[in-house]
Amino acid sequence: MHDLERFIDGFQRFQQQYFETDPSLYSDLRQGQHPNTLLIGCCDSRVDPALLLGCDPGDIFTVRNVANLVPPCDPKQHFAGVTSAVQFAVQQLNVARIIVMGHAQCGGIRALVEQRFSGEAPMDYIGRWIHIAEPARAAIMRQLPSASPAERQRACELAAILVSLRNLESYPWIAERLAAGSLTLHGWYFDLDAGALLAYSPRADAFLPLVCPLVPEGA
Repeated sequence: MHDLERFIDGFQRFQQQYFETDPSLYSDLRQGQHPNTLLIGCCDSRVDPALLLGCDPGDIFTVRNVANLVPPCDPKQHFAGVTSAVQFAVQQLNVARIIVMGHAQCGGIRALVEQRFSGEAPMDYIGRWIHIAEPARAAIMRQLPSASPAERQRACELAAILVSLRNLESYPWIAERLAAGSLTLHGWYFDLDAGALLAYSPRADAFLPLVCPLVPEGA
């Protein structure tokens, strides 16, 4: 019950902030949402995108799933939760950018690297889902055969972001917007070990710091 009380108290603080102290934001949002960013993040409880990025309601359109993955374009998808959200953001909301945001210590990527799930059992939804990032795992195993498990996991977390970015480009409505210059794709990585934010640079073909770790006082 303690957790439920925390949630209720939290909503009351939210209510006070946005409906009593400064009601103007939701006065506008009642008319509809107009986010300019779609963020595809992980459902890990430690990496809430709005909290990490200091967003107000209405700032970002968010899709969260295990390991922040995007499947490749496949017209035969029937229950395409991620795909339908991406299509809605691009075609209906006309977002200007899509950010795929991965993170350190991702349980989904760890399961992929360690091959905990085969995806062959009828009810193995996790295995079939994380298999989307199999190209990342295979590449890392080839490139880093002697690396430690921790090094492989981090490398796979980063590589999986690039897999999702490539998969986004396979959707025709995204390819059209990219060609027209009205949409950009970004790969971000939250290093929760260091408290830093990295971004993929196509020019450098590497993830570079957007926000560096804090330097301890006196260091």
